[in-house]
Amino acid sequence: MSSQLKSHPGRVLAMLPAMIAVLFMFATLAVAQDQPAPKWELFGGYSFFQPGADVHGQLPGALFPLSSRMEANPRGVGLSATYDFNRWFGLTLDTSTHWGSGENGLPNRIDDAAFSNLSIGPKVTFRHTHFSPFLEFLVGDHRLMPDAFHDIDKLGFMVGGGLDINLSNHVALRLIRADYVYSNYQYGSAAVAPRTEIRGLRAQVGLNFMFGGGTPPVTPSAACSVQPTEVFAGEPVNATASGSNFDPKRSVTYSWNGTGVKVAGSDASTQIDTTGLQPGSYVVTANLSDGRKNGYASCSARFRVKEPHPPVIACSADPASVRTAGSSTINSNASSPDGRRLAYSYTASAGEISGDGSTATLNTRGAQPGSITVTCNVRDDRNPPLTASSTTAVNVEAPPPPAPEIKQLEARLSLHSIYFATARPTADNPQGGLVDSQAEILKTLAEDYKNYLKYKPDAHLILGGHADPRGSEEYNKGLTERRVGRTKSFLVEHGVPEDHIETRSFGKDDNLTEEQVKEQIAQNPDLTPDDRQQMLNNLRVLVLANNRRVDVTLSTTGQQSVRGYPFNAKDYLALISTKGGEKTRPAKPPAKKKP
Repeated sequence: MSSQLKSHPGRVLAMLPAMIAVLFMFATLAVAQDQPAPKWELFGGYSFFQPGADVHGQLPGALFPLSSRMEANPRGVGLSATYDFNRWFGLTLDTSTHWGSGENGLPNRIDDAAFSNLSIGPKVTFRHTHFSPFLEFLVGDHRLMPDAFHDIDKLGFMVGGGLDINLSNHVALRLIRADYVYSNYQYGSAAVAPRTEIRGLRAQVGLNFMFGGGTPPVTPSAACSVQPTEVFAGEPVNATASGSNFDPKRSVTYSWNGTGVKVAGSDASTQIDTTGLQPGSYVVTANLSDGRKNGYASCSARFRVKEPHPPVIACSADPASVRTAGSSTINSNASSPDGRRLAYSYTASAGEISGDGSTATLNTRGAQPGSITVTCNVRDDRNPPLTASSTTAVNVEAPPPPAPEIKQLEARLSLHSIYFATARPTADNPQGGLVDSQAEILKTLAEDYKNYLKYKPDAHLILGGHADPRGSEEYNKGLTERRVGRTKSFLVEHGVPEDHIETRSFGKDDNLTEEQVKEQIAQNPDLTPDDRQQMLNNLRVLVLANNRRVDVTLSTTGQQSVRGYPFNAKDYLALISTKGGEKTRPAKPPAKKKP
């Protein structure tokens, strides 16, 4: 040992707190790292021992006790085995031995002492990918073996730490291991020689071998996917990124980018806007990070924008030739090469066409004989949509000249409006209110109409009900519905097919005016000049009476019933009366009996 160490042994011990402080610094750096722990650690290496003490004792036959500063002992080896319960905490079994020098053949040198220990205690390791500082506390048997005195075993302890440099997953260089050593011994009588207290330093360097335990940290990875992988421009694409082997205690951040693609977001999933993209292949990339130096991964996914194709359509008419006022069914056969949803629409150069599906109906009522062009249109559900059109033709044939029997029947099929008394029919008796004169008119109409159907089976009777303006809107609406209902039921009772009758309720709308009633009175050939004057004197009553009616229209010819009021009918006074309902006389009180 050098004279400097002999004269200043405390310097070596003073280095121990600084070394522990350095270990704590490394431990702070390693706290947040993810280095898996082995199950077993086996250390072996060189050991240096500085007792940091004076040995006191009395040699045999000596009159006085001896004292001397013990020399540092560089001759030693150390071994230790550690079982790790987890990545932080383990239990270490430690042994080291430092033997005497036997210098100059003088075995009784008092300052030359061998030292060994067998200790056990906890170890706390702060593991990092590249280095692993540790702290330890050991307690056990300490044997001091000075050459001049006998060997003594005492209970002692060590406290300190070290730093391992990881060379691989299973081997580390123990760059330094330093422990403060304390134990005390008694050589000779306590009254003669003071106790020998070891307050020293043990320093070691060597290799640490690691076995079992977890696997080393795996590099983070990421996987990206898009759904769907093929779209048309304007359709959204959902991109998703998933990471693995990131630190579970840290939050993973996401960032998205792509060339020529509108993509943004900071979540695991994001939506890609494909509006305006040209057909082709596009790539989106996600970058994932948990904030660590090596906690980074990225991934990419590809999607394709397809070339759009417009729909195709073909249409036909069934039948392709109809008579005037006939109808034809238009059939469309359309499809989308891209599998899009389709919507239909139709136009016609004449007539009326209705329908918004794959079929439509062309009604040629009012169209002149000749060809009608029908255009069938289809569009897909894009925005803006792609469209297609097709045309077909329907030939409208002029009707053949009517047979003489039909002309005679149409001439004889004189239609007359049906008139009702005030407030008739009532809600309590909807099948009443039809006076005899009007019933006879309906009987004649029913017989003529049934004969007419033999030649014109598609003919319909249209019944339109009216009421005078005295009632409320709601009341008059219900009243006219009862009037057309009673007229219809009477015709059905006399053989007219119910599905050939249409009803309409006008309430007090579309009523005859005073001027129109005056004109009817003037044109009525059944009235004398005196009758006409009398009617004009009661014009208000007649206006009300003329509006309590049901008009009849023939669908095939458009012929409308004659609004000729039945002035000569026997029940004329009942029809013209402005009073509604039936009056009942109060019952007479019973006669009092004489006493």
